[in-house]
This record gives sequence, C-alpha cells and structure tokens, in this order.
Amino acid sequence: MDDLQRELGLFEDLQDDNNSSDDTSSKGKKSRLPLVNPMCAATPKETGFHKTTRACLELIREALLHHRWQEAAEYMACYPQILEDPTNGQGQRYKELIWRISAEILHHHPNSKMEDYNNIYERMKHSGVKHYLMISLEHCFHLLHKGHIEEAKHQLSVAESWRYGKESVAQYQRIKLIHAYRSLLDYMIWCDKKYTCSTNAEYPDCVDNQDMHNYFRQASVNLKEILKKPGIWDPFVLSYVEMLEFYEDHDEALKVLNDYAYDNTFPPNPNAHVYLYQYLKRQSAPEKDLMKVLKILHVMVPSHELMLEYSSLRLQSEKKTDIQKALGVVLEMLDFACWRSNLDVWKRLKAIIQKLQLQEDWRDSVAGKMAARKGWWPALHFTSFHASKDSEENPELMEVKASLTKILCPDLMLKYTA
Repeated sequence: MDDLQRELGLFEDLQDDNNSSDDTSSKGKKSRLPLVNPMCAATPKETGFHKTTRACLELIREALLHHRWQEAAEYMACYPQILEDPTNGQGQRYKELIWRISAEILHHHPNSKMEDYNNIYERMKHSGVKHYLMISLEHCFHLLHKGHIEEAKHQLSVAESWRYGKESVAQYQRIKLIHAYRSLLDYMIWCDKKYTCSTNAEYPDCVDNQDMHNYFRQASVNLKEILKKPGIWDPFVLSYVEMLEFYEDHDEALKVLNDYAYDNTFPPNPNAHVYLYQYLKRQSAPEKDLMKVLKILHVMVPSHELMLEYSSLRLQSEKKTDIQKALGVVLEMLDFACWRSNLDVWKRLKAIIQKLQLQEDWRDSVAGKMAARKGWWPALHFTSFHASKDSEENPELMEVKASLTKILCPDLMLKYTA
C-alpha cells in the first residue's frame, strides 16, 4: 500500500528509474510531505493515456483501502496497459507496482487459486530483470505457505542458475540469499525424512540413512557459507545446528554458535546468546559457561525471561557477591511492567532476600539496590490499586509482595496492604 501511495503522489516523475534517487535532491522539487488530496493532481506532461491510467490507479487504491477485492481485481486487469506507454521511462518501477498490487489482491481475494499466483509471478519475473530474484523468492514463500515444498525448491533452483549481464553487488547478494533459502528447504525435507525414519520400524538407523545424509550435505554447504556473512541469520543457524547436533558434530555446532554470538562483525543479536545458552544447557555444560552467556544477555536484555534462570544460577552460588548480583538481576526484571504480576519472579526475589538475610550487611545491600528506585517503584508495584487487583486475581502473589514491602521500602508508607 505504501508503494501504491508513493506511486500516486509522484506520478508526474516520468524520468528513468535509475535516476530517481538523484531527483530527491534537485532544486525546486516539490515537497513529498503528505497533503490533503495530492493523489490525482494533474501535471502539464500528462496525455489522455496518462490521465486514464492515473484514474485507474486511484480506483484500485480506493478498492484496496475498502477491501473490495473483486473490484480491485477488475481494475487491475486494465492497469498493466501503463507498460505499453512508449514515453514512460519508469518501466521497472511500474512493473514492481503491478507485481506488489497483484500479489496483495490475490492474497485477499476469496476466489484466488494457485494457478493465479503462479501466472502473475511468472509473468512479472519475465517482464523485466530487475526484480527477477526477489519475485522468485516471494513465489517460493507463497508455495511454502501452501505446503508445496518440492515446487518451492524447484523455483529457487531455477533462480540459482539465473544470470543477467554483468553481475552487480546487489545481484550477487540476492543470489547468495537464494542459495541459503534453497538450503533451508533441503533442511525441511531432511526433517520430514528424519520424522519418517524415526516413526517407521522398517527404516534403518536414521544416522546411517544415506538419503537423509545427502540432504544434510546439500543444506550444510550453503548454510555454512551464508553464516560467514554478517547479518541476522536466526532460522539458518538453528537449522544448521540441529543437523550438526543430530550427527553429533558438537565441535562444529559450538563453533557456529560461538561465532554467531561473539563475532563483532555481526550486528548485536540477543537471540544468538539465547541459542548458545540453550545448546550448552542441552550438552550439560558447566554452570560457569552458562553464566558467562547469560551475563552478556543480561546486559543486552535485562527483561529477558532467561534472567530468571540467571538469577537461579547466581543464587546457587555460595559467594556473597553472587547473591547480591542475583538480587540486582531480579529487581531489574521487575523494573519492567511485563513482569509486574509474575508470581515466579516475586517468589525468586523473596528467596534471594531470605538467603541474603544470612549476611550481616543485608540491609545495606537491599538499600543500595533500591536507592535509585524509591521514586517510582512504589507506583509501579505497591499502590492500593495493585493491592486490590492482586488480592482478587492472585492472592498468593498478594501475600508474597506484601511480605516484601517493608524490606524493599522500609522508609515509605505504602498503600499496598494484605
């Protein structure tokens, strides 16, 4: 829809698509800020043909906005005439617009069929080269959504071998992405075969299944390659690690996860540390290794649900400083409203304080953590409204919180009472 509105608002720009990015800085350019009704403004360069197609696009827009999919489809059957305009220097831009609007209509039209999708995708792929790879990838996603895995893989296999002219950087990157998604489909087929093997007594040991291993090798080649490039590759990492773990290649799996989490060339990604922690936990790694991973995750996302496990690991330690750090971890979780009514977090806080009370200076430790919170914590957790709500919805939570009010805020007269 954003593309449609941009097209309607900038219809007067009849220059080549390759130069459109430079036009934004030219002198005398009209503001592109949204106006009351700029969509159908006529321009001096317009012919009767331009007026007709612009009016048709406006009707398509109105039909889309009001979810009149049949009406939009009927107008859309006429709009591609814009591609026949010999004076139009923005062919690629109009092709992308037609592609995206057509896909949107088909996605919502109650009578759309797979043949309709395949027809429009094939037509748009071969109407111009600029969007061939991205249309192929979107076509693959739609086929996957409909459960046609083998056909989706075929589409990507065709796209893998596609080349046009001198390979640009963008084209190279998109082909690598095509490789990666094709390997992800190999992984999906591998999963299906693993399930069949594990549920059928007639099959030999899954680890020795040659058919499965072939798909693993096909998938691992490009998955390993894509993970060398900085980016957010969560589904690819999880797929690759699952297969490595199945074949008990734990050294490679750990290397992949460590690189994904700690390589500074990759963008910061809390999920990378979550995946590493989950893998180490499955492998019964030492607690110090688990805490090392969660310590970094705590810095990145102090409200993460794994902070409950992090505080538990800290609480199991006999070190005085670890118990104090556990207190800080749980208090930081409760700084976020999403944990305000979570009984497990409040129980953990109570357990930490009970263990902390075995130390002589426990009051100073609690006061130090609460010093910066006095001004706003009571309003977040300990008002009469919270007391009434907790008493009605979760009496056990009410009891736990009430037992902590004097410990956390000893100098304040709180309205939170049992």
